[in-house]
Amino acid sequence: MKKEIAIVTGSSSGFGLLISLELAKRGFQVIATMRSRERAFELLEKAEVFGVRKNLEIHQLDVVSEESLDKFRVFLDNLGRVDVVVNNAGYAGAGFAEEIPIEEYRRQFDTNVFGLMAVTQAVLPYMRTQRKGKIINISSISGKIGFPGLSPYVASKHAVEGWSECLRLEVKPFGIEVALVEPGSYRTNIWSSGKQVTGKSLQADSPYYDYMKKIEGHLQKNEPQYGDPQDVANKVADLAEQKGVPLRHPIGKGVKMRIFFKNILPWNMWEKLVEKGMKSKS
Repeated sequence: MKKEIAIVTGSSSGFGLLISLELAKRGFQVIATMRSRERAFELLEKAEVFGVRKNLEIHQLDVVSEESLDKFRVFLDNLGRVDVVVNNAGYAGAGFAEEIPIEEYRRQFDTNVFGLMAVTQAVLPYMRTQRKGKIINISSISGKIGFPGLSPYVASKHAVEGWSECLRLEVKPFGIEVALVEPGSYRTNIWSSGKQVTGKSLQADSPYYDYMKKIEGHLQKNEPQYGDPQDVANKVADLAEQKGVPLRHPIGKGVKMRIFFKNILPWNMWEKLVEKGMKSKS
């Protein structure tokens, strides 16, 4: 039998890199996509160490570039089939809503939402023809719970959640499965180089300066408790291999509990818990 083909976006670092390796270890032929092939060094080096280099192919893809997406569609025509796609490409936009330029919200949605949609639309005809396929969208606890100072990222992940619900209902009759993986805080670069603060909140003359410093301190203080990102890679690979997967998969320390309480508590009680948490951990 031919190897199943899995496409992973945003594969140069973080979850994408680990997911690509884990799928390759499990025998998938992995198309690891990234904005620049020059950033593939770490992935290829680790693939050599694990002996799975033959299961990896690097492909340039910038999910916000129509030219790059056009080349990707031609590549898919030559490929002929797709069994799994993991929509992982993204970054975390931060800052306070009053100060963030609307253009930054557009940029955040271009990558985290519209890029994900474009890649999914490109692979769906092949999955529909095959009458099988799996679309795994990397969401976040931020797709279920809002947090101050992260409105671009939170809004984008909420959008991914709603769109994925609709998509799952639309493509299920064609044998295509859709799953959302909702990680909490993990040791990836999403909260360092992957976090992009816009607006004036890091400037002393901003009315939100002290609040932003408190949030930054909160993130830094809790960093040693962040989970091992390999756990997320293992979860995604498990889903890629399984049949009949549920839609949502929260993962990480305390994630299921926080989502549960957010759903059952009155908003004023939930709000007080968030405020208390910020005061005690900052």
